[in-house]
Amino acid sequence: MRWRAMALALLLGGTACQAEREDRVRYVALGDSYTIGTSVSEADRWPNQLAARVPELELIGNPAVNGYTSADLIHRELPLLDDLRPELVTLLIGVNDVVHGVPETVYRANAGVILDRLLVLVGAGRVVCVATPDYTRTPRGAEFGDPDRQREGIERINAVLREECEDRGMAFVPEILEISRRASDDSDLVAPDGLHPSGEQYRRWVESIEPVVRRLLAADPVAPAD
Repeated sequence: MRWRAMALALLLGGTACQAEREDRVRYVALGDSYTIGTSVSEADRWPNQLAARVPELELIGNPAVNGYTSADLIHRELPLLDDLRPELVTLLIGVNDVVHGVPETVYRANAGVILDRLLVLVGAGRVVCVATPDYTRTPRGAEFGDPDRQREGIERINAVLREECEDRGMAFVPEILEISRRASDDSDLVAPDGLHPSGEQYRRWVESIEPVVRRLLAADPVAPAD
């Protein structure tokens, strides 16, 4: 009889765990090196920190790749979403467009393609776009173009993404830019490679991103577009 009781307990426990997982929101993070967390541990990546702080989220995918541009994201990350079936998506993309000199008009068009696809898949109320940080304030920032020019480029793509989000009723988190600029005076905000954010900087990002995500999760989700 004991083994039957144990089997029943395991079955009920497994069912409870499955129900708990089904209640969680399937979360996918799209982006480049900042989203995959180049030079930090997996636990220190900001999407992982966000999921750890918001128990409603289940991070089921992070297909971001170091060096990806907005075009790379369209061709290599967006196609994965049909199988991943996300219910909430974060997007941070653009720094490599700046590094490679992609024209602002091209970046704007690409951002529109990405956001329109997310609008169809999850709806405007389940998309959070994050500003691109200012890498020029890091020790190695000058290795990737004239700092003044690149800084202006980062500001422009952030303005573009913010405008495209506002046009679609999507959330945009701008604070990340200012947080990243504190790295010029605080080495704790820079990863060991001297270029990317540290886990501590990502923690500060999440302090700004988390309230936005919680607000969206508390609201009735907007149905995806037809």
